[in-house]
Amino acid sequence: MNFIVYILFSESKNKFYIGFTFNLEERLMRHNQKSKGFTGNTNDWKMVCTENYETKELARKRELQIKSWKSRIKIQELVKK
Repeated sequence: MNFIVYILFSESKNKFYIGFTFNLEERLMRHNQKSKGFTGNTNDWKMVCTENYETKELARKRELQIKSWKSRIKIQELVKK
């Protein structure tokens, strides 16, 4: 099974969201449904970056690394690659 670290961007919020999953299409659909939570109050999330990992542990480690940056500029640089 392949695990995917992904970065979403919302124009209306002007924010990025970082996560990981094994089913990218389903996860994006759930992010764009109205629900509770950070991504739930808007439905314009677009996939702007993905990275593939062979294990859940590696994907989670990378997700936490990106989140630890707490830097919009570093995230934008990653997205541009």
